[in-house]
Amino acid sequence: MIVRALTFIIREGPVTGQDRWEEDPGINLFTLAVAISALVDGSALLDAEEREAALWVADTWNASLERWCWSGETHLARRIGVSGYYLRAVPAAILEDLAAKGLPLLIKNRCHDPGLPACDQISTDFFQLVRFGLRSPEDPFIRESRKAVDRLLRAETPSGTAWYRYNGDGYGEHEDGAPFDGTGRGRPWPLLAGERGHVAVVAGESARGYLRDMANMASPLGLIPEQVWDAPPLPERGLYPGGPTGSAMPLVWAHAEFIKLANSEWKKKPVDRPETTWIRYGGVRPEVGWRLWRHRHRIRTLEEGRELRFLWSRRAMVHWGVDGWKDPKNTESRPLGMGFWGTALPVRELSRGQAIVFTFYWIDEERWEGEDYRVEIVGEEEN
Repeated sequence: MIVRALTFIIREGPVTGQDRWEEDPGINLFTLAVAISALVDGSALLDAEEREAALWVADTWNASLERWCWSGETHLARRIGVSGYYLRAVPAAILEDLAAKGLPLLIKNRCHDPGLPACDQISTDFFQLVRFGLRSPEDPFIRESRKAVDRLLRAETPSGTAWYRYNGDGYGEHEDGAPFDGTGRGRPWPLLAGERGHVAVVAGESARGYLRDMANMASPLGLIPEQVWDAPPLPERGLYPGGPTGSAMPLVWAHAEFIKLANSEWKKKPVDRPETTWIRYGGVRPEVGWRLWRHRHRIRTLEEGRELRFLWSRRAMVHWGVDGWKDPKNTESRPLGMGFWGTALPVRELSRGQAIVFTFYWIDEERWEGEDYRVEIVGEEEN
């Protein structure tokens, strides 16, 4: 079962058909943090010779988070006074073209989609990077993103502090308090106060204030709602600032988060953190000496001094050369575990401006790929 699950993650990722809120396809940091952690912790349960593919992919994805999901020097960043921020989600095209951050990312729960590009949408989903140990609370990208969400998504209510899911959200009651009917206006989530509290725990801070706020937002029976009201009172609709909206109540997810945060505060660490992932990364972005080429992720550039690695689900040979097929060579793949095959080309000595050209021969099928590919060597600052 573990092998099947990890194989699926490797084959389909880092893109998923939905984000954590079941709204948009692409790359979402919360979902990707879970996938990376599943690969690392899951691989620890396999035989040693079966782990390599999972760890190649996990390290590659972890090292690529900022490349794919960070945006700086945007109009929104200047408006809220930060150098940049992690994005709510990015389209799948980001795997081959960084300009995809400028593509529109659909907001499905508005009467009229505002057409905001991915680089202008932020969310709290990056909290999971800290909670699972992929990034430190003191990482500069995390610090700037925390400033961004606190300035744009933080909501102060009479009951305490909560956060909106993302800017432009339309999931919640309408302005007049009418129920959500497929469109509306996003409201603050007590759940997200719990997720923010876990970041505080990792940073060595107390989470008691977040627990108190979550409790204060509950109903008189102690039921934590999905969302709380953040506008002037509407007694005729039973809506009061800081009190439950007409959203799901109890939201069992929020109750579970409250219990986990209480335990995390007591133990001074997130109780649900994947331990093998925590040990492997310790909050530090991995420095990988390669980039990984896959048919699902056809990279076009490679920084000087790095290997070019390949990963397939069947046995292959790479036929490759440099600068227009000069001195062509053949490099066979080797098993990496779980039915995957891979290899690395020794191209660390190539210089900026050179290019690797290659194609594949599928050994078991006795056929050529029928297409040539090209990867250009660039400087670190260009990539």
